[in-house]
Amino acid sequence: MSDAALPIRLPKVLREGADAGAIDVLQEYFTRPAVKTGYLRPGALWDTWDPSGRRDADCDVFTTDDLVAATLLSVQVPAQAALILLGDKRPELDALLAEVGADRDLADRDEPLTEQSPQWRLETALTQIHGIGRTTASKLIARKRPRLHPVYDDGVGRELGTRTEHLEAVRSALHENDRALHHRLIRLRDEAGIGETVSALRILEVLARMQGKKYIPRTG
Repeated sequence: MSDAALPIRLPKVLREGADAGAIDVLQEYFTRPAVKTGYLRPGALWDTWDPSGRRDADCDVFTTDDLVAATLLSVQVPAQAALILLGDKRPELDALLAEVGADRDLADRDEPLTEQSPQWRLETALTQIHGIGRTTASKLIARKRPRLHPVYDDGVGRELGTRTEHLEAVRSALHENDRALHHRLIRLRDEAGIGETVSALRILEVLARMQGKKYIPRTG
């Protein structure tokens, strides 16, 4: 699949070679224990982690579970920021989260995401809390809306070419060509055998992340 007409730069495993390479990357990230520790990487647990059993019930409120979940993706919310997020700013943030609406595939959104869009405003509101930057904000929102809001960090942005603008670029790429990229990512997920809880957004992010870490597929 060429990325010539897309607003993002596809990870190499999606541009070159057979799908076997992308499937290997996904299995490396999600299913193979790390050699050094013998455990799965923490990020592999992020999509299903729900220690309180209240993730669905708490879909429109930020909770302490969400702050801990962020650490699985290598970010921490500082104590003072956590107090503000779960305290003084909580009514505002929870109202914006509810305004975003139910979780659904970003590829199905026809309208562009702009600064006036609820999830854009929610990300902006989070970043106005001292100690919460763009990366942490994206991971907190993605925890609540994993199919709708893409995880961002500098590494992923560098590989996808979206460091200037990530949210709308990813939406547009997944929506274009009758959602061809979205459907391909879901098919790769299914062929990798990693479960329906993992969204197309996460598949794209992980492929970009592993490329940034210089992982070379065993096949493909």
